[in-house]
Amino acid sequence: MRSPYDVIIKPVISEKSMAGAENKRYTFRVATDANKTEIKRSVEEIFGVDVARVNTMNYSGKLKRMGRNIGRRASYKKAIVILAKDSKEIEFFQSL
Repeated sequence: MRSPYDVIIKPVISEKSMAGAENKRYTFRVATDANKTEIKRSVEEIFGVDVARVNTMNYSGKLKRMGRNIGRRASYKKAIVILAKDSKEIEFFQSL
């Protein structure tokens, strides 16, 4: 079994994700092979909150060119975690 810190890589700080934080919707970048159950368990253990739902999205890396050389950005997975109504808020997002 892997650590919750291996599943949750980092929070996503953007204008849209910060607007969702007001409604207890938090966005995280997660491991590409993590499933919804692992993500839910990890967020509950790290932040001590009750998770109601988890939505995940897979993003494929874009092709990028530098002259004649072609490369690819890394693919990643993003998760939107929706907390239960009676749950406390995540303090990390409140300080931003």
